[in-house]
Amino acid sequence: MLVLSRQRDESIFIGDNIKITVVDIRGDKVRLGIEAPTEIPVHRQEVYEAIRRENQRTQGNDASAVAK
Repeated sequence: MLVLSRQRDESIFIGDNIKITVVDIRGDKVRLGIEAPTEIPVHRQEVYEAIRRENQRTQGNDASAVAK
């Protein structure tokens, strides 16, 4: 894992087309702005994990339907 220090209004780039900017810092919370192409999904970790679980559950149902 790469760990970078940034201050408010400073950014980092991932590749040529993803920009992450520190928008605000309040106490122990950091607000990030993310600019990425629309074809690249951007989710909070808990949302990403819920989507993965749902996709796995759906694929499991599809596989069992095919087996019948």
